[in-house]
Amino acid sequence: MDTLITTATLSRRKRNTVLAVAAVLATLSLTAWAINRAVSPSVDAGDVSIATVRVGSIANTINASGIVIPVHEELVSSPIQTRVAKVHAKLGQQVQAGELLLELDNRTLLLAIDALKEQLAQQENRIVALTLEMEQKRKQLTSAIELLQLDLEATRVRLVRYQTLRKAGGASAEDLLTAELNVKRNEIQLRQTREQLEDNKLVTNSNIEGARLQKNILQKQMQEQQQLLAQTQVRAPFAGMLTWLLADEGASVATGQLVAKVSELNNYKVEASLSDFHARALSAGQKVLVEQGNVKLNGEVQTVLPEIQNGTVKLLVTLAEPHHPMLRNKLRVEVNIVTEQKQNALLADNGPAFNGRGPQDIFVVRDGVARKTTINIGASDGKAVEILSGIRAGDHLIISDTSRYKDRDSVRVAQ
Repeated sequence: MDTLITTATLSRRKRNTVLAVAAVLATLSLTAWAINRAVSPSVDAGDVSIATVRVGSIANTINASGIVIPVHEELVSSPIQTRVAKVHAKLGQQVQAGELLLELDNRTLLLAIDALKEQLAQQENRIVALTLEMEQKRKQLTSAIELLQLDLEATRVRLVRYQTLRKAGGASAEDLLTAELNVKRNEIQLRQTREQLEDNKLVTNSNIEGARLQKNILQKQMQEQQQLLAQTQVRAPFAGMLTWLLADEGASVATGQLVAKVSELNNYKVEASLSDFHARALSAGQKVLVEQGNVKLNGEVQTVLPEIQNGTVKLLVTLAEPHHPMLRNKLRVEVNIVTEQKQNALLADNGPAFNGRGPQDIFVVRDGVARKTTINIGASDGKAVEILSGIRAGDHLIISDTSRYKDRDSVRVAQ
């Protein structure tokens, strides 16, 4: 005989069934969660760098390495082939304009100057001798001209007398002809002597001018040798610091070889070097930010040097504060050349996750999960990057290296 099941029993059984099903579902969920934890990769939030996307301004820059150099620097070279006789200064010391730095052996110049003095004396003596000779010749020819003039006058008087006698029949035709020829002969001799006087004057003057020209040439050579002699006393061209010096006494020196370098103090510019890949983006007048530690100095591209060596282009940067106390000769600095400026752009801190411009995959963190998202990268100033599309302000990005997760679409971020 069947027993009637009470309502309480049915309720209890229904409740037990629901609990059993709930327990099974909970067990399955816990198991799935455990399996997901065991299989899905995760990263500790403290082990990665996460940046928040913000709105701001950015200057697209090209990074270069730079070295501080003096604005004014002068090289002093040897005027002749010689040797270092004596050193008076020390490398790195501050010098005044005209201060003696070192002496070069000047014996060859002294000998050359003595030889030129002798040649000058010879030319002066030659000029004097030629002048005296011309004066003597002039006196001799002048006396000869005076005598010839007297002879000419006498023969003319004789000719007139013979002409008168001939008319009266007192002289022969032969005597008259002889008188006429004597007059013509004296006229020719007088003309030739006068021409000889002028020719002698021209020749002697030409010789004197030649001697004077040679004397002038020798005087210029003397001046050059004296200038070279003065340059063997190597002196500071202006007040500054002695940044290079050939300090080995007795060392051989070639003509034109550098013996000293003086640099201006407390007035600097920057010489920057970077890959020639960026050469087309560089131009004079671009703004520059020079950094060294916590110090930042504004500047401007003065010149882009046209020569490219070993794939490197160089440029000179003038500074707004060339006398800044941080600056010193040969100091290495970081140079950021501004090629464009943007306002109200989406920005994120720069990091290894970014690789230049253009589309690239970045992990965006939302609700504890970092999901791979394709975003478009624009300008960069080395410290921040511009994001053109793919995210919005306030999003969080993993900017540290995530290459080990490149095959994953998502990664859990454990707090």
